[in-house]
Amino acid sequence: MTMEIVVDDLSGPEIAAFIDDHVRDMRAITPLESKHALDLDGLRKPEITFWSVYDGGTLVGCGAIKRLSADHAEVKAMRTAPSRKRGGIASLLLEHIITEAERMGYTRLSLETGTAEPFIPARKLYEKFGFEYTEPFADYTADPHSAYMTKVLPVGR
Repeated sequence: MTMEIVVDDLSGPEIAAFIDDHVRDMRAITPLESKHALDLDGLRKPEITFWSVYDGGTLVGCGAIKRLSADHAEVKAMRTAPSRKRGGIASLLLEHIITEAERMGYTRLSLETGTAEPFIPARKLYEKFGFEYTEPFADYTADPHSAYMTKVLPVGR
């Protein structure tokens, strides 16, 4: 794979359409009150670092982290282009996000994902990378449509 992962300022039309598709997909499979996917404006906050994944100039994935505190961040906006699912893009990006979170000094990385069948591959990916199921964190509350996961990161890397 000749993938390139870049910090994205979310100003381009291609990433805007990619995020719109992501939010639309999440709304289609998750009740509105349980949808936590951020739209473009929600991702353009100073506490969020956003990455896009390109393969030969083609946008194939994205992901972000949101600073919750000095030592805790949340994985947000993980998406792989539908035509490229199960091709290793999500693993490559999640590995990058974990490495960057460690570099930024975070000691804990958490996430919220769905509990419905379409989210099984995502949960398996997070489990593979050492995320463990936990109680709701930050502003989340118990929700049968949400699964919460956390990974403890090494200190001082």
